Amino acid sequence: MKLQLIDILIIVVYLIAMIVIGLLLKKRASKNLDSYFLGGKKLPFYMLGLSDASGMFDISGTMWMVYLAFVYGFKSLWIPWLWPVFNQVFLMIYLSVWLRRSNVLTGAEWIRTRFGYGRGANLSHTIVILYAIIGVLGFLSYGFIGIGKFMEVFFPWEYISPYVPIHLEPESVAKVYGIFFTTIATSYVMLGGMHSIVWADVVQFSIMTISGIIIASIAMNKVSPEMLAAHTPKGWDSPFFGWKLDLDWEDLIPSIMTKIQEDQYSLFTIFVMMMLFKGVFMSMAGPAANYDMQKILACRSPREAALMSGSVSVILLIPRYLMIMGFTVLALVFFSDEFKTMGNNIDFETILPKAINEFAYVGLVGILLAGLLAAFMSTFASTVNAAQAYLVNDVFLKYIHTKASSKTQIRASYIISVLVVVVSTIIGLYLHNINSILQWIVSALYGGYIAANVLKWHWWRFNGNGFFSGMFTGIVAAMVAPLFFPDILPLYYFPILMCISLIGCIAGTLLSKPTEDKTLIDFYIKVRPWGFWDPIIKKAQAQYPDLKENKNFKRDMFNIVIGIVWQCSLTLIPMYIVVQQGFPLITSILVLSITSLILKKNWYDKMNMEEKEYDAFMKKNFTP
Repeated sequence: MKLQLIDILIIVVYLIAMIVIGLLLKKRASKNLDSYFLGGKKLPFYMLGLSDASGMFDISGTMWMVYLAFVYGFKSLWIPWLWPVFNQVFLMIYLSVWLRRSNVLTGAEWIRTRFGYGRGANLSHTIVILYAIIGVLGFLSYGFIGIGKFMEVFFPWEYISPYVPIHLEPESVAKVYGIFFTTIATSYVMLGGMHSIVWADVVQFSIMTISGIIIASIAMNKVSPEMLAAHTPKGWDSPFFGWKLDLDWEDLIPSIMTKIQEDQYSLFTIFVMMMLFKGVFMSMAGPAANYDMQKILACRSPREAALMSGSVSVILLIPRYLMIMGFTVLALVFFSDEFKTMGNNIDFETILPKAINEFAYVGLVGILLAGLLAAFMSTFASTVNAAQAYLVNDVFLKYIHTKASSKTQIRASYIISVLVVVVSTIIGLYLHNINSILQWIVSALYGGYIAANVLKWHWWRFNGNGFFSGMFTGIVAAMVAPLFFPDILPLYYFPILMCISLIGCIAGTLLSKPTEDKTLIDFYIKVRPWGFWDPIIKKAQAQYPDLKENKNFKRDMFNIVIGIVWQCSLTLIPMYIVVQQGFPLITSILVLSITSLILKKNWYDKMNMEEKEYDAFMKKNFTP
């Protein structure tokens, strides 16, 4: 497909706007590290929420979810629990408040507030930094190649080469495009830090929202409910399920049955139960050391941190699922015959460019491409910012230049952002199997992450040695497990990994001295978690008699259940809009209204009251 001039102009204007935003906000961001990495903690929660949502609206994730919707229909609602998508509910209800109260710059710095500065704390600090950096490289190394290949479809080199004085081999085109777009993303992150990321994300999410609405509108105009029903198996349009998946594609696209078997989702009830089990513990562990955590730490207050996490679901789910279901519906009706002839070689990643080529008009193509390019750049930019924060705050200032001025710190941030992108680009260019290796390592890190990070919030005796040994044993177990279970979905042996990591946590803790009382008392007073903190609470109340213990466990768990139902209804509403099912849509809106009212009364109102009490206590006892 050859783009028209207006489409190219739309994309060029978008790219120039991103650079201009970085230049305009450079001065504001360069005041100090707090301003550069966290926006000075002065940005409103709704802008940070929009930015966080924009970072999650990535191309690869969206295309994966298009595949899920194509194959599993409305039952695809549950599969993102693998991440788990409902971790935003846990953050909204209580974890964002706890995390923001720590008032730190990064997740690695947070470790110091919990474990102090002993040997175990130093080991814990180190492993969190390694986790964060490897995770960043895992995304960035091949991320630029992905966007390069995507844009190559719409900017064939034969149309560009007459205007560019260089010769490229066909296999190099995607790499050059990838480097070009990541350079633009890196430039506005480097110049404006968190300020430019947030303002760029406002522009980018607006484009993505428009794109989602357009795709959904095209699908609704082109595809009637009767046409869709003729191309989908019975039960495709229902989120409910029994013991088995019970979606029979045999008469429509037989090869999809093979895909379902390969995915190992056939026993759907067991699959969902395992996702829920894993997801609850992953959510209780808190956010991983990435851009999601940085957005929480950037909020103006703990209360706004909770509202920011809650706003992500409201902002993200409706426009994203309008786009997902729009692409899905168009593909089901217009591309099913082509997919059927592909047999087992179906490539679901072709849905997006096929749909744009087939149904977009002049001008609309430019908007859609700018939106999908924005989806990539938003995630890329936020990831680079997280890498900068960890390397500058937790490595450069701790071990290389402990007395660096604010100006030197910002310059170091510029250099590190460029180095991170350059290193990840070189890895992706020359080590073509690095993607699988890095994904393996990142998966292993998640295997070691959960047990240690759940205990750090809820058990006073848990210390730095326990954190390190739990992370280490979990990582090793997760790296070795695929050798013993090569054909089994990692989700199904997750309980084994968790038990091994938990044993490492407990052994490392009990074989070493507890964290000193002062650190634990300060942590409890500041963060105020619920859990097994009785000895520390008594010592803290001896010093501060008006200190209130957190007894909100039951209420928080109830609100989480309501919040997950609330989040599911937010997902179903745009799905039912696109497939034009009136009664289920009204039912979903009703469920959303009821759950919103419950959360207003039992979460929002009570959180406001408790935060006022918390602020009054801190002001009385800790204001000079």
